Amino acid sequence: MSQSNSIYDFSVDNSAGESKNLEDYRGKVLLIVNTASKCGFTPQYAGLQALHDKYHERGLVIIAMPCNQFGAQEPGSDDTIQEFCQLNYGLSFPVMAKVDVNGRQQHPLYRYLTKEAGGLITDSIKWNFTKFLVCREGNVTERFAPITKPEAIETQIENLL
Repeated sequence: MSQSNSIYDFSVDNSAGESKNLEDYRGKVLLIVNTASKCGFTPQYAGLQALHDKYHERGLVIIAMPCNQFGAQEPGSDDTIQEFCQLNYGLSFPVMAKVDVNGRQQHPLYRYLTKEAGGLITDSIKWNFTKFLVCREGNVTERFAPITKPEAIETQIENLL
């Protein structure tokens, strides 16, 4: 397996199962978040949408990566997840196909993200709504804990835009 040197070396599947190359986001500021529909942090979807509304035109792309590894809080199918996000939050940023962010089936993107921006004690993702901020050059600049609300990272986003 080759060593990946950039966020742009990865692709993720959208909710329809189509591969989306992150190279398509070159030059954008990315906020990549593992999400779940039945989590205490799920209301952060509203904050993420507010960030998207405010900064999308300036180059922010939020990418939600649903995951069912924490308390089985994302049990639905990709279609069910999309429906939930639309009905409850009116999301207009990409919500991708469900992935594993830890363990043997860890998505390669998350292997890279956790290597680039480790966590406290271990590098593994601790819970839903862990956030990774990626600059326009494709470097992971910061990792934010699930309890960090989207509006609390607005300054860091503005600094990269």
